[in-house]
This record gives sequence, C-alpha cells and structure tokens, in this order.
Amino acid sequence: MENNIVKVLLDKGVKIDNPESVYISQDVNPDRISGDNVTIYTGSKIMGENSLIMRGSQIGYEAPVTLENTLVGENTKLNGGFFRKAVFAGSNSFGSGAHVREGTIFEEESNAAHTVGLKQTILFPFVTLGSLINFCDCFMAGGTSRKDHSEIGSSFIHFNYTPNQDKATPSMMGNVYQGVMLKSKPIFLGGQGGLVGPVRISYGCITAAGSIIRKNELENDRILLSGGFKDVSFPRQFHVYKNVRHIFNNNIYYIAGLFCLQAWYKNIRPLFVYDDFSEALITGMQSNLDLCIKERIYRLKNFCEKLNLSKEIFLSKTNDKKAASILIHEKAINKIKLSEKIFKTFFEKNNLNNDGEKFIHMIEKKIDRAEKKYIPLIQSLKKDECEKGVQWLFNIEQKIIKKLLI
Repeated sequence: MENNIVKVLLDKGVKIDNPESVYISQDVNPDRISGDNVTIYTGSKIMGENSLIMRGSQIGYEAPVTLENTLVGENTKLNGGFFRKAVFAGSNSFGSGAHVREGTIFEEESNAAHTVGLKQTILFPFVTLGSLINFCDCFMAGGTSRKDHSEIGSSFIHFNYTPNQDKATPSMMGNVYQGVMLKSKPIFLGGQGGLVGPVRISYGCITAAGSIIRKNELENDRILLSGGFKDVSFPRQFHVYKNVRHIFNNNIYYIAGLFCLQAWYKNIRPLFVYDDFSEALITGMQSNLDLCIKERIYRLKNFCEKLNLSKEIFLSKTNDKKAASILIHEKAINKIKLSEKIFKTFFEKNNLNNDGEKFIHMIEKKIDRAEKKYIPLIQSLKKDECEKGVQWLFNIEQKIIKKLLI
C-alpha cells in the first residue's frame, strides 16, 4: 500500500472499507485522527496538517467528502461535499452536496441537510438548516434543545454581496450574550425566502415563507412578512450609499457580538477540555472565530473606504456640506479610524470583569471532573446563574457599541 498514513490509520482502528480509493495527504497528522469508531468511506480525501477527526465520526457515507484543514468533533457525520477550514464541535450532521469554507463554526448538535453553502457562518447549538441554502456571513442562535431549535427553511438565501461590490453585510439572528446560555426562544426563517444583509433579527421571530427581509426586527416574538415589488424602472446611481447608518451600525453590532463570543471561547470553552483531541478542537474554534472577526473588520473598513467616493457624489449635487446624508458619511469615515484602535485592544485582552470572573468560578465548581459535558452543564444553569454570564458578555458588547455607533 503506497499511502503509509492510510495504513497507520487502519492499524489504529479507523474503518476504511476501500483504502485504495481514499486519499490522505502527507501533511496530515495521524495522531489527530481517532481510531475509536471512525469511518472514512470510499472516495474521500483528507488534507492539511490541522485536520482533526474525533471518535464516533463518519466521513462520506452518502458521497465522497473532501476535508481540508477541517476539525470534526465527536459523533459527527459529514455525508458528502467539500469542507475547508471549518470546525464542527460535535454531534453534527451535514448532508451531501456541501460547500463549506473558512470561518464556519458549527457548535454542538447544529445540522444541515443537503446542498448547503456556507462561509464565515457561526451556528450555535441545535440550529438546523434545510436543503438548498446559501447562508454565508451569518450568525444564528436560539433554541434550548434538539426539539426546540432555530431553523432555516429550504431554498433560503442570505444576500451578502452588494451592487457596490462590498461585503459589509453580516446578518445576526439572535445575539451572543443570551444565546450562549441556551435559554432563548428559537428563530425560524421560512423557506423560499431570504435576508438582504446586514440585518438583525431578534429571538422568537418568524419570517414567512417566500419573504425577503431587508430591515432589522429588534422586537422579540414577531412574524415578519415581505411581499414582492411592483414593476418599476428608474435610473441607477453608481457608488452611492443611502443607508450608511444601517450598514455601519449592524456591522458594529456583529463585530461586538463576535468579541463577546471570543471571551466565551477563551474563558469558558477551555474548562471543558478533557484530552488532546478536545483541546485541539477548542483551539480550532478559537482560531476560526479570530478569522471571522478579522474578516468582518476588513469588510467594514473596505465599505468605509468606498464612502469617500459616495460622499463626493453627494457633494457634487448640493452646496450644503451639512446635509444629513453627507454628515452621516463623515461620521462613519471618522469612526472606522477609532474602531481599528478599539478592535485591536479587544483582541489583546481576555475581556474579563467581576461578573465574568464570578461566572467562570461558578462553572468551574459545577464541572464534573470525570465527564466534562458542555451542553448539559449550560442547560442546567438556573436563571440567576445565567444572568451573571449574560451581564459579563453584554458589558463587552456595550463597551464597543457605545463608542462606535453612529
């Protein structure tokens, strides 16, 4: 057998029924692939030194799978498709036809059916995606269990690229500071619908099937319906932004939320490490989240650079330099300079305060040293216990948005 790594994996107990059909690149570390009930099916490929496959996982049952520097948690089933620099925290499933790229994090028990495309996507536990979905540049939370979960209906799309050729379009369903506690109402995005990013949708909301949502919904427990346009035609304006505040502020909320999650990943998730595999998985989650934060900062900066031309176009049409449209451009341009300093500061510290330290100590006391189970422990937290953690993360968000919103 020419591929020595395949032989090593077979010897350690990995099930590969047709080893001649499986390709594993020489930079893959076999020590990062568990031999405990792992199955790699015909035609699959594994590449990259960061690749990780934990016990109980199945790769390529429905169709061949390509894994490139992807981390696969326990009892995960990736049934067919392409996965690059993604992280699956455990007990996930993904149907065939997948196209999943960097910056994607599936937390425990989140799932997707067939033919789903993702990039820079973060799903909290239990979130479920139907089939034929494109959901790049999104965060989604909500739900308390597999029976009470947020869901995206089939044939849903997140519109994340604008006619002005920018991607300052991340959309947030729920929030981090409440979502991590697994106590929030689920969100449902109806099939054959879409979101025009960036938008924010609150917990308990439903979008009706076929609706295209373009505005924030910041109240909980709402039903959102959006009809089609009438037939109209009017001149197009190139390089002009008319909704600067909406775009800029939604990006700030999104980035602030990711910094909340970064604090959680740095201070809470490592408490549940129980072996080398789980430590590597948490490190991968941290790295992917850092990648997401950097991507969002880059996209926001790129958007603000384009505002200079948009501002000049507005100025060419008016003598009023104090017009509202011009002033809002200037605010965003000035704020992006401040934001870079603030974001750099948050990258360099753990973002702990008294509430955070108290919450961490409480979690440490509750953890069963013999069996570190993240989901059951978080689900077991009482309301007053959750509130300590919520307040800690909420304060992180507020420190950012109070300085940067326009």
